[in-house]
Amino acid sequence: MITERQIEYAHNGTTLQGFLAYDDSKSGPMPAIIVSHAWGGKSEFECDKARALAKLGYVGFALDVYGKGVLGSGPEENTKLIQPFFEDRELLQARLTASLDTLLSIPEVDSTRIAAMGYCFGGLCVLDLARIGTDIRGVISIHGMFGPPGNTDGSVIKAKVLCLHGHDDPMAPVDTVVALENELTEAKADWQIHVYGNTMHAFTNPLANDIERGTVYDENADKRAWISTKNFLEEVLS
Repeated sequence: MITERQIEYAHNGTTLQGFLAYDDSKSGPMPAIIVSHAWGGKSEFECDKARALAKLGYVGFALDVYGKGVLGSGPEENTKLIQPFFEDRELLQARLTASLDTLLSIPEVDSTRIAAMGYCFGGLCVLDLARIGTDIRGVISIHGMFGPPGNTDGSVIKAKVLCLHGHDDPMAPVDTVVALENELTEAKADWQIHVYGNTMHAFTNPLANDIERGTVYDENADKRAWISTKNFLEEVLS
């Protein structure tokens, strides 16, 4: 049976609320996966991913960057929420680390087998966890943003890296993909990037249908990405 609970924690005076899901029929600590949210904040989309991971035998933990109950209502508000963390990547990295520390404190979690995955802004978040040298097994960026933070030049990335990317994503054009490849290589990372042709941003979100913004759901890419996600997690957490 899948057990769910809300986990309150705090960072820098901000109360945060994560969502935890796991199969309580499993005995002993389990490998765990952070799910990092898109620019609108922690929503049912990320909680559903945590539930799906729990059904696979993992602990799924949808973290919270913005604060308990904080959700954007659309592009304008989402931009206001995300901007402080774009402008201060060290603040973002510290908040992500606080979320990871919270996950590691949960009794059901095997602290030696941790991975992280994220969507859109969340893809940037998990890449930053890897960039600061966090000692976790792997990270998966799913239609994520690739811009480097500026404070990790010369660092070594310990986590294995998987990026699942739409070739026609306007938020991560081809030149940024090549730049990320170079960055990961220089950081001595074990990395792979899967690029889906004729695929835009937000391709895993069934509600995405804005061609002008370049955010469009793609059923085939979504299915392929989930298969790649499961295979990668099995590899890094076994």
